[in-house]
Amino acid sequence: MQSAPWMSVAVAEVGVHTYPPGQSNPRVTEYHTNTNIAGYDDKASWCSSFINWSLAQVNIMGTGSALARSWLDWGEPLDIPVPGCIVVLSREDPSGWKGHVGFFLRVDEYHVHLLGGNQLEQVREHFYPTSTVLGYRWPSRQRG
Repeated sequence: MQSAPWMSVAVAEVGVHTYPPGQSNPRVTEYHTNTNIAGYDDKASWCSSFINWSLAQVNIMGTGSALARSWLDWGEPLDIPVPGCIVVLSREDPSGWKGHVGFFLRVDEYHVHLLGGNQLEQVREHFYPTSTVLGYRWPSRQRG
């Protein structure tokens, strides 16, 4: 499996954050460009938009959706996570529609650590219970 070229893009965005009410961070609005919520401000959920944007910077097409769980149908599934793979998490109800998505960094006994957008309202590393992982995804192999 190849390395994840989108990770250098994502790491360069660390620190981008939402602005206070009444303002909007134009960088977050830019993340929405390649999704079905293009033009929305930084008050809309933006974890999936960040993943779509990061991949687009290295010419990989994402889901085009702002829904985190849209990544469950994208690319190829992985049984074991690899650095930079996309991790899809449930939020609240495991069978519901809400979720979160980020790039895999590492896992420990209880948590999966991700680099992602809209993690405590910014691009940063954060951790989530391993019990919330719905899947690990990698871009489909390109045929030449």
